[in-house]
Amino acid sequence: MEEHDSATPATGVSFIMPVLNERAYLEHAVDSVLAQELEGPSELILALGPSTDGTTELAQRLAEQDDRIRLVDNPAAHIPVGLNAAIRASRHPVIVRVDAHSELAPGYAQRALATLRRTGAANVGGVMRADGRTPFQKAVARAYNSPIGLGGGAYHGTTHEGEAESAYLGVIRREVLDEVGMFDETIRRGEDWELNLRIRQAGHTVWLDPKLSVTYWPRESWWRLARQFKATGAWRGELVRRYGRSNGLRFFAPPALLLDVVLAVIVGALQLSRVLGGVASLVASVVYLPLIAYSLLVGAMALKPGGGRTPRERVWTLAVLPTMHLAWGFGFIGGVLRGARDTVDASRLGTQNTPLP
Repeated sequence: MEEHDSATPATGVSFIMPVLNERAYLEHAVDSVLAQELEGPSELILALGPSTDGTTELAQRLAEQDDRIRLVDNPAAHIPVGLNAAIRASRHPVIVRVDAHSELAPGYAQRALATLRRTGAANVGGVMRADGRTPFQKAVARAYNSPIGLGGGAYHGTTHEGEAESAYLGVIRREVLDEVGMFDETIRRGEDWELNLRIRQAGHTVWLDPKLSVTYWPRESWWRLARQFKATGAWRGELVRRYGRSNGLRFFAPPALLLDVVLAVIVGALQLSRVLGGVASLVASVVYLPLIAYSLLVGAMALKPGGGRTPRERVWTLAVLPTMHLAWGFGFIGGVLRGARDTVDASRLGTQNTPLP
């Protein structure tokens, strides 16, 4: 590809980060941004939602300590609204999205700029490398990093560089955002996928560079994880309603699993009550086969090397995979049938951690 001169190594960069109830993670995320070595000017714009855990006060202290940090309000607390507010306030021609639950690897921004110039892409993303601090969070991280957990999305561990459907977080040319429009504020989850769809439909390239690495810290409790995945599934169902076949087949696996669970429960009840018997019962028992295969797959992931260093981590692995898939599938079916409507990800609003049984 021809080099694109508008993204040279000296290009100014605006990092944008929506923030809500992230006191435990915000400072580390901000430090990873400010530590990026760049030849051109940079800024970090925090879009502050109405946090209740002291995050806003922490953000204000950080901004007082470094004039590269700027604050904008996001009273609606919705991610795309905050992202757009930060973009509108930005000053530089390259936008780097950052999540408050993530940490950029050293050299991330510099390499991303070089990849933009080398490929001429409109948006460049890297690989999400989930990590954890507690046994539960470590189990979730392993699920994130496995093709089994999140369905084999390209940015979950691939080593192949090239054109992609979407980009994790993303390093985007501002001129492309001006052309295709910013994030769709009617979409609460999956807004990045939808933006990248419009970028590709406009004839631009979305590029995956696996040497770009971002550490992501998953939710810290079972309840928060379930709420996050239910909301994400609902909005994927909404995106299926809006864009149909543009959605990959992998998005339909979790709802198929949930429907099979429901069918298995119905068949089991009919068999126990002797309503089903003989050949009919034998034929109906086929619904158990996918669940048996799925259970073996989850068990193998928990027991294999890397499935967890302690028994607690392995137990949580057995719990988090079905939680992720079934919560996502439940949300997806609701999203397809009635739309996502006002569904929001409330997983950052709770305060209760989940004890290991």
